[in-house]
Amino acid sequence: MVVAIIIAVVLIIVLLVVLSLSIRVVRQATTVVVERLGKYRKTLDTGVHLVLPFLDRTLPAISLKERVADFKPQPVITKDNVTMQIDTVVYFQVTDAKLFTYGVERPINAIENLTATTLRNIVGELELDETLTSRDTVNTKMRNILDEATDPWGIKINRVELKNILPPKDIQEAMEKQMRAERERRESILRAEGEKKSKILIAEGEKESIVLQAEAEKQRVMLAAEAEKAKLIAEAEGNAKAIELVNKANPNAAYVTLQGYEALKVLANGNSTKIIVPSEIQNVAGLLASLKETITDEPKTKKK
Repeated sequence: MVVAIIIAVVLIIVLLVVLSLSIRVVRQATTVVVERLGKYRKTLDTGVHLVLPFLDRTLPAISLKERVADFKPQPVITKDNVTMQIDTVVYFQVTDAKLFTYGVERPINAIENLTATTLRNIVGELELDETLTSRDTVNTKMRNILDEATDPWGIKINRVELKNILPPKDIQEAMEKQMRAERERRESILRAEGEKKSKILIAEGEKESIVLQAEAEKQRVMLAAEAEKAKLIAEAEGNAKAIELVNKANPNAAYVTLQGYEALKVLANGNSTKIIVPSEIQNVAGLLASLKETITDEPKTKKK
């Protein structure tokens, strides 16, 4: 009886071990390659799977996530014989677990060596300045070449980036001097352009000031002319009105002669050295006698 119990317990243990070896759980974003008697059998995707114990062997799980490989700097010689240190970063992922397992020995080392040789070939066709300014071009060419070369390995190259480009120290110093000279040149150009614009603005301001002054002088002259015109018109109208009134009053000859005498006094007070007296007012004595009689006749008329 005891022997039967022991046998039953052993069978249960063996059954549990067989079940544990037969069940394989594959995690998300991973895949597992199964070999049967040393030959590729199948690839297990995410989930629970049954395998034959002692006949099937499962290899370590392979991640399907995108990976990043940061490779150390590589010496690269440009077309103009300048040696630089360039390090690259490669983003890749496994697309076929079977090819990745059986396609190449140590895939990461293979990608590193392939990246180094490809980088040397591409940069060797470029000069120093082109290498420094053509990162995107180099990245695109490397990605296309690496992706095509690693396709038989079940690997897809998503991106390739040049992380650092380090020229020799003397080249760096020369580049720094060139950049400093370029910045100083740009600064001089900007300063000259600023001074030019400043002078132009000052000249335009002076021009506008002169134009405004001329316009103001023009307005002043026009207003003065208008005022003089109005004054002359008013005086002419006043003189015309006075003449009209005098004509209506029907003045005698003595009044007219007196007015001529007043005009003669005005001429005498001027700066002229010669005065031409009209013949009509030459008899000044007769004029004064007539005025005297007119003045003496007025009191007598009032007494009467």
